[in-house]
Order: sequence, then C-alpha cells, then structure tokens
Amino acid sequence: MTKLSVNVNKIATIRNARGANNPNLVQVVKDCERFGAQGITVHPRPDERHISTDDVYQISQVCTTEFNIEGYPDARYLRFIEEVRPAQATLVPDPPEAITSNAGWDTVARESFLKEVVAQIKSYGVRVSIFVDPSEQIIEGAAKVGTDRVELYTEPYASGYHQDKVAAVAAYAQAGQLANQLGLGVNAGHDLDLDNLRFLKEQLPYLDEVSIGHALVCDALYLGLENTIQMYLKQLK
Repeated sequence: MTKLSVNVNKIATIRNARGANNPNLVQVVKDCERFGAQGITVHPRPDERHISTDDVYQISQVCTTEFNIEGYPDARYLRFIEEVRPAQATLVPDPPEAITSNAGWDTVARESFLKEVVAQIKSYGVRVSIFVDPSEQIIEGAAKVGTDRVELYTEPYASGYHQDKVAAVAAYAQAGQLANQLGLGVNAGHDLDLDNLRFLKEQLPYLDEVSIGHALVCDALYLGLENTIQMYLKQLK
C-alpha cells in the first residue's frame, strides 16, 4: 500500500499565530501516527514561519514512523539532515521567500549540484527524494544524479482533475512508469485531496508515498483528525 506521510506545517502555522504552544505540534505528530499515518513530513523554511529549528529536533525524538524533511539543500538544511538522520530527505528547489513549492528541479541544468548534494546526504544513510515535474527528460536526469526516489509535483494534476482527469494524470502515469524502469521510487505531493487521490493512486501502481498537509488539515477541521487520516488511507488502499 502507498504510505501516507502527513505534512504538519499547517499545524505549526496555527500554533505560531498566537505565539504559544497550542496546538502542541509534538502531540499532533504522535496523534497522527496513532491514527494511522505512516510518516511525518516537515519543511523547515529559513524564516521559521511554520516549522522551527526546535520543531525539527523535537519531532525527530518522537517520530516512530518515517520522518521526512523537505527543503532547499543549503547549509542549514544539510545540517538538519546530518544531525537528525531522518528516514528521507526531500530536496525542493524553492527560494527562501516562496510561499509553497511550485515547480520541480531542472535535473539536467543542475546535474552537478544535485549529484554532490545527493551523495552527501546518502553518506549519512538517509534516503533521498527529489521534487520533479512529470517530464521524461527530468526523470532521466534524476536517475543520473543518484537519487533514490522522485517526488512528482502534482499541482497541475490537481488543477486539471475536475476538467479531464484522464488527461490530467497522463504525464504522471508515464513518469511513474519510467521512474520505476530506471530503478527509482516514486512519491507524490502538492494539492492532493480526498477527491483526486484515489485516481492518482490507481494510475500510478508504483506509488510509494504521498505527502499531504494543507488539504488534510482543512478536512480535519470538519471531520476530525483521526477520521480524516483514516479517510485518506482508505483512498490509498
């Protein structure tokens, strides 16, 4: 079964709005796992507008599933990976001021940079995933830099799902098949929700993991966190 990694950035955003510790992020992480999540994802941006440096270390002490740290591989990020040794490091090409991830790596133009970073992270015994668009050239480039997995950037799929879901998913199905043929694991994330998740899973038989935060937290406001996680897991079975 495809694993569900819950991105808890939005929980931290709510907490930070009042400057205290409510909701308690560490407790939410424990509860997500207790409710069935098979992983926890964070993206500790330099301005700490949601996940803080302390959060990364505190979560690493309590996470019993797969801890996934996303981010641009600058010195700060690489220090997290070296010291925390999460299960997975997901590399994204975001500049510090970006609101959210909105494009994948150009694995061809940035080949030498990514090769060096991937090798460094793998030397820590950490699995590496690279955030990419569903392009044949980009997937082939990802294989060349030595990554373990690719994470398909699914915002275009989500945007086109309700107009023509078959057309929207076509490039992703092809990318997932090619990645598998090249020996890469396949993750996916961005704007996935209870409407579009099942169809994506059906079209990507090799899908290892999805990372979902914003939609899941929004659903939890109405449905409750435990029920919401179970509903997302059901879409992946």
